[in-house]
Amino acid sequence: MVHNHTIHNHQCHFGWDNSNKPVVKAKPGETIEFHPVDSSGGQLNPKSTVADVVALDFAKVNPVAGPVFIDGAEPGDAIKVTLLDFTPSGWGWTANIPGFGLLADTFKEPALHIWTYDKIALTPAAYGPGGKVPLKPFCGTIGLAPAEAGPHSIVPPRRMGGNMDIRDMSAGTELYLPVEVAGGLFSVGDTHATQGDGEVCGTAIESPCSLAARFDLIKGANLKFPRFTTPGPVTRHLDGKGYEATTGIGPDLMEASKAAVLGMVELLSRRYRMSEIDAYLLCSVAGDLRISEIVDMPNWVVSFYFPRCVFE
Repeated sequence: MVHNHTIHNHQCHFGWDNSNKPVVKAKPGETIEFHPVDSSGGQLNPKSTVADVVALDFAKVNPVAGPVFIDGAEPGDAIKVTLLDFTPSGWGWTANIPGFGLLADTFKEPALHIWTYDKIALTPAAYGPGGKVPLKPFCGTIGLAPAEAGPHSIVPPRRMGGNMDIRDMSAGTELYLPVEVAGGLFSVGDTHATQGDGEVCGTAIESPCSLAARFDLIKGANLKFPRFTTPGPVTRHLDGKGYEATTGIGPDLMEASKAAVLGMVELLSRRYRMSEIDAYLLCSVAGDLRISEIVDMPNWVVSFYFPRCVFE
């Protein structure tokens, strides 16, 4: 498909700032091809070692390609982004970054796993002794500029989107973003080859991917937060062989989440004779963290689902 515009990997920026000059001005209905840099900002590559994780410059992480000015977009409108396709690179990385991730207090040492995968067939990517992780390319960071004068960190998600890390921001999804500034100033990046719900170690299979999207304008939408529509089922068809599931129960959702994930880390490491840190990274890219019950006060239930097809 021939697109109206192309944004290259040198046209990326760090952080949200409504004073950033747009690199492209697009009309509603036009399509754009993006070539963002991976979430390390190019600091990691297929030959990287764990020493490179320690040396990461956080001022250079999560760059996004853009911004794009959408003609006619004004505060109170919504920009509809239809994700058309993704073109993966065939490699990626998953890391435990000290001080980051759900179990940062448990896993304090850096770790790095470099992935290779078939970028055409997208067959499951190999991991350790016999494990294979199904792939589903998507963009972790996608959003518009905030009304508040910047700059603002790109790490936390915001009302106008940003680093949401929703694995269903994949091909065919239609995303609606609330506009806070004229033109919206759309940017995208942080592409992944796959991720579990929760991205529990703080990273997914961070993988350079190009992507294409179409932009439409919804006047007067007055959205409070982003919403999206998926083109079909979102289970990634991993249900065929079932799941192992662990739980955490208590009055604090964060502590219950930690307990559920730690339970799965211990189960996988014991059953498949892998280190606990390797199991933790695997949970981040393949398992799903879910709130199972939040009404039976004072205790809530969080469950962690791990697909059995990874090892069977």
